[in-house]
This record gives sequence, C-alpha cells and structure tokens, in this order.
Amino acid sequence: MSIKTTLLKQGGKFIQNQIAKQSANALKDQDRTLKYLISTARNTVFGRDHGFKDFRDYRSYVDSVPITDYEGHRPYVDQILAGKSNVLWPGIPKYLAKTSGTTSGVKYIPISKESMPYHIASARNATMNMLTKLNRMDVLSGKLIFVSGSPVLSKTDSGIPLGRLSGIVNHEIPSWLQRNQMPSYETNCIEDWEQKVDTIARETLKEDMTLISGIPPWVQMYYERLLEISGKDQVIEIFPNYGLFVYGGVNYAPYKDTLKQLVGKDVPSLETYPASEGFIAFQDEPGNDGLLLNTNAGIFYEFLDLKEINSEKPTRLTLREVELGKDYAIILSTNAGLWSYNIGDTVRFVSLDPYRIVVSGRIKHFISAFGEHVIGKEVEQAMVKTVAAHNASIVEFSVAPQVIPKQGLPYHEWFIEWDQLPRDMDKFSIDLDNAMQDQNIYYKDLIQSKILRRLVLTQVIKGGFRSYMETQGKLGGQNKVPRLSNDRSLVEKLRIFNA
Repeated sequence: MSIKTTLLKQGGKFIQNQIAKQSANALKDQDRTLKYLISTARNTVFGRDHGFKDFRDYRSYVDSVPITDYEGHRPYVDQILAGKSNVLWPGIPKYLAKTSGTTSGVKYIPISKESMPYHIASARNATMNMLTKLNRMDVLSGKLIFVSGSPVLSKTDSGIPLGRLSGIVNHEIPSWLQRNQMPSYETNCIEDWEQKVDTIARETLKEDMTLISGIPPWVQMYYERLLEISGKDQVIEIFPNYGLFVYGGVNYAPYKDTLKQLVGKDVPSLETYPASEGFIAFQDEPGNDGLLLNTNAGIFYEFLDLKEINSEKPTRLTLREVELGKDYAIILSTNAGLWSYNIGDTVRFVSLDPYRIVVSGRIKHFISAFGEHVIGKEVEQAMVKTVAAHNASIVEFSVAPQVIPKQGLPYHEWFIEWDQLPRDMDKFSIDLDNAMQDQNIYYKDLIQSKILRRLVLTQVIKGGFRSYMETQGKLGGQNKVPRLSNDRSLVEKLRIFNA
C-alpha cells in the first residue's frame, strides 16, 4: 500500500467521524447557523431592510423575512451587479453562478468567500466517506473525470467572476486532486457539447479512469462515444479499474439499467445534491435510500408542506418539525446571502435520525390539470417499476396532460425514447398506468371516476430528446429534460421527433 493511499484512508476515517458528529448535532448546528447568519449580515442592506439587529429568535426572523424566490432577491442582486458591496452578505461575492430560470430568465446566484469552501469540502467529504465505506480509497490514485460545464468565466461590469457552478468549481479543486483530473482544461472549455464529449472520449480512452462524475444523460453520451471509438462492447473493458460513479441533478433510477449495460457491471455509485445555492445533501451509505442533509455547511433550512405552497401565509417548519413521507418545498438561508430562498425543489424525508431526504421533484414541474398533483418522483418510480417488470429500458421520457383531446376523455401523455422496447406495448401501458395509480391516490380516483382515461404512450425517435434539447440551446451543461409539464408547450416542440 502506497503512502498516499495510507494517508487517504486515515483522512477518510476522520471524515467519517466528522459526518457522524454532524448527524448527532444537526438541530444544534441549525440553531447556531441561523444565529451566525443573522449576526454576520445585520449591517448589510438586506439586514437593515429587515431589522436583523432586532431579531431575538427564529419567530422574529419569520415575522420579518418572507419566503421568496429569485424575483424577491433580484433588487438586491441588481445592486451587486452595479458594484455595490455589503448588499446581501458582507463584502462582494467571490463569484456569481449563472443559472437558467423558467420565469426569471438568467439568474445570478451569489457565492461568497465563506460559502465556496463548503461546496468543495462537501464534495470531498461525500467522496472520501463513500470510498472509505467501500474500502476503495485506491480509486483516488487513478484518473478522475468530471463531466462539467466550461470553466471559462466572464466578469460583471463591477469585476465579479461569473459562470456556471460546475465551471466555477473547476477553479477551486485542490491541487493534489488536479493532477489526476480529466479532461484537460482546453477540452473542458469546448462549448459545443457533442464536440466536447467526442474530445473527452478520445482524450481519456487510454487512461486508467477510476472515478467518473456527471449527470447521467451526459455520462451516457460519453459511454456511447467511448464504445463507438474503441470498438469495445463494454466500458469496463476500457476502464477495468472503474470504481465509483458520482452523480447529481437528476434521478439515477431511470438511467441505471442502460448505464449498467453500457459499462458491463454494476459500478458503485454516489448521489450528491449540489446546487448553485449550496451543497444540500449527499449519500452517506452505500446503496442507502436517502441523502444526508448537510446541516453544518452554512445553510439554515426551512420547509413548506407542498399542500400549502400556494398559501399566502404557509406554515414554515424547521428541521425539528418535519415528518416522514411528506413532500416539502425546501427553503434556504445561506452564508452567501440568500434569505428564506425557495430554490424550487421538493424533498421528502426518509429518515429523521439521521436526517435523510430524497428529492421528490420540482415545484414548477408537476401535472395537476385536474387536481391530481403528480410530481416527478411518482412518475419516475412508476417508470422504473414497469421497465424492470418488462425487461425494457429507456433513454428519456417526459409527461404532459392532454386536456382537450380530439375524442374521448383527457389523459396523461408519456413521451418516451426507448433503448429497448417492451415486447408487449399495450401491457406495458396498462402496467405503467397501474403503477401511477399506486403512486398517486388522486390520479387513481380520477381514473376510477372516469374523469381521466388511462395514460397514452408516444414514442420518440432515437436521439429525439437530445435533438430537442439542442434546438432549445440546452444540450449539455446543467440542463435536464423536465420530467413533467402542466401544459403542452414542451411536448408540442418535441412532437417533431416522434417516431
């Protein structure tokens, strides 16, 4: 065993102990975090506007700081863009992360000198903890690939570096890890996504890749290109020491079978929940259902019951008050200067000791044309169950309501790009609908009451979703196909790629 591997193992054990301590002290850490955030930002523009100096406890915070989204923060971000300091957080942001909003257009999320280390440390801790538990610390001695956005950053008029989060993170990776990092900086800077994937595949083909990280649909493109160039049947033939797949951003389950088939074995995986707003959670146990909430990372959490999301005064819950099995909108206040900020995700607690969550969907990605309120996790679980039962596999799918069909009752239309078709498509459709009824009682009631008819499947041509995303200027990067839409604007554009 090399000295490096020995030191890494010792570091992994230390991190394991730190994670266990964090889990045990979650509630105390959350109380301390809120006090720290308020006291640190009391003299900022936002702090003065909201009376931070008079706060005594969480309830006084709730009374003065409303739940808001980017639009509520925009006047303050505009001041930052104009060059003003001490606006949302002391000083000026170290970076601004550029993201795409569905209603706000381009959003600029501040990352402070205090928050940036937590993005890096959380990714490091998640990886080393998992490798320690898998007894595979040797993975860090091979080559590591991070399929990410371009690290080329622009600057605001006031001089703040600006770019995508994955590109920003490239500038903060520790030097000891950079020596093993792939692809090269020049390759990472390629903007055209298909050209970039091709170049990454060629650049890494002869390397000893042991860790691969990226959003599943990006990584699928990478695997397919590797096999096409090499003439091999499975990725494991190219990278025999491949030991960990790290992903985040989308549910892995719908992609798992296809990726396993491309690799040739079931490589251990690590799920993370990073966002421009903060590193929220990570998988702390191999094969575990749920991500450990990052309760000591500069983020104070609040939760709104999804049933109250449109209420004028929803009940705001702290970590002490959450319950198992309920869907909550997750709300963040951070050491980058976001205050009771609704990031648009919904989560569900699967454990309260320690606090573990699963991402159940997006607030704006749902179907409730008739009050069914179907969310992302429900369609994904129904799809995974049905695909497995029929020995089929898919590339992508998206669901939308057909409210005014040409004849008969309205229905949910599922647009699916298949990797392997089921033998009996009619039986697949029936089983998928039954699985959806098992997932959502409101949907079941609508079907049984003959307000909706059973779902309809529409086949998308091979590569259709990829082509659609390209026509929208959203191929690669941090862009993902929405699983659900409450209208047909997305699927009508997708129709040109129907089989």
